Amino acid sequence: MSISTAVLLGLIAVVVLYAVMTYNALVGLKHGVAKAWANIDVLLKQRHDELPKLVEVCKQYKEFEQTTLQRVIEARSQVQQAREAHDVGALGEAEGSLRQGLLRLFAVAEAYPELKANEHFMQLQTRITGLENAIADRRELYNEAANLLNVRLEQFPDVLVARLGSFESQPLLEFSVAEKADVDLKALFG
Repeated sequence: MSISTAVLLGLIAVVVLYAVMTYNALVGLKHGVAKAWANIDVLLKQRHDELPKLVEVCKQYKEFEQTTLQRVIEARSQVQQAREAHDVGALGEAEGSLRQGLLRLFAVAEAYPELKANEHFMQLQTRITGLENAIADRRELYNEAANLLNVRLEQFPDVLVARLGSFESQPLLEFSVAEKADVDLKALFG
């Protein structure tokens, strides 16, 4: 075997090894995005299951503001639809609406001392607030996983392997301007 043949075979082996390693790394990143989404999905499902209980407790107070409850119910439905469709864009928008509805619900509850003192309401409020915080953490993890994958899909020479492997970029979970804005406390209590 000549030196040039050995060098050529060595180069081919290096290219194949690099392609295999890159492909495996991209598969790992793709599954990291899926895992991050699944973690969000679990928390959204838990919150989805808790919200009807909170609404029911509030409904027991006949004079409690019905429009606030209706907004929370509608937003919950939008989040569920986006979650089931794996529509990251719609989920971001629906999440914003639901968070605003929950803020309004908790603010209105301040005007009802009996409701605020209700042990079941307080437990649900604490549980939902905890879920909100966990969802926020998982959003960050999802976006980090999606960003890592998206960067690798655009880097050269990884882009060549990504195209051969039919890898697709993943959307970031973004939120509406209203979700990012400061909370208007006057509007919540008004």
